[in-house]
Amino acid sequence: MYFNEDTLVFSDGEYLKVNELTVDPFNQTLHYGNGAFEGIRSYDTPDGTRIFKAKEHYERLKYSCEKMHIPFDYSVDQLEQITYSLLSKNNLKDAYIRPIVFLEPNMSLTKTDKSHLMIMVWEWGKYLGDKQLRVMTSSFQRPNPKSCFVDAKVTGHYTNSILATQEAKDKGFDEALLLDMNENVAEGPGANFFFEKNGELFTCPAGNILPGITRQTVFEIAHELDVKVHEKWFGINEVYKADAAFFCGTAAEVAAIKSLDEYVFPLSWEDSVSELIQRKYKLRVSTNEFKQMLI
Repeated sequence: MYFNEDTLVFSDGEYLKVNELTVDPFNQTLHYGNGAFEGIRSYDTPDGTRIFKAKEHYERLKYSCEKMHIPFDYSVDQLEQITYSLLSKNNLKDAYIRPIVFLEPNMSLTKTDKSHLMIMVWEWGKYLGDKQLRVMTSSFQRPNPKSCFVDAKVTGHYTNSILATQEAKDKGFDEALLLDMNENVAEGPGANFFFEKNGELFTCPAGNILPGITRQTVFEIAHELDVKVHEKWFGINEVYKADAAFFCGTAAEVAAIKSLDEYVFPLSWEDSVSELIQRKYKLRVSTNEFKQMLI
């Protein structure tokens, strides 16, 4: 699904075929989830293959490593160059990119002196698909920000996401929406959440979520379109009065939500400001708008 016998992966300075990779089974990331990763996309644009917001993603990867006491010496420029080279070697343009930093063997709960970098690329459609989603309020909450660094993209944090998504799937829904420890709406298992009311957008503030790079892009697009975005705390009952809603994230891009629990959002997606954001986002990442952002 993700690779074939010819797929190349970057691993600690080398470009290796997948079947040539070796990983020490005593590494701390495997046992305890202490590792950092990113989800990035590249697009085939009129100006060639372009990685969307590579700088922001790799800066966050370095931030996540710093928070988890993971030694990581690659510069952002080096990481970008490696990734473009890996895409080219795999003949990929529209691709999903997964860098992961994992650790040395260590069975104690202490930091290690060395890390390893692996970068993988593959063709992957929108993570949540193209249909409008049926979402349920999860029985699981996002971790308390005093328990970990919730704004770091850490491998072990995603056990929470797996539990929430699988619960939703088992109950016949497409995805979950998680609350925080104060019963405020937080985010999806792998994407940030926005709702629309009277032509304005609402999303929770940073603090109890992973504030996504796609989320920031939504802010930028909304500003260009003169659409107000409110960052505020809100409960699930306020979402039940919304006109429309969507998830956003690198893997999901901008994904329309049809319903939350038993509440069906009444505004036709095609008539919503949210749909305009979705359209503008697609243009931003895949056309000459990308080039204009870099000037």
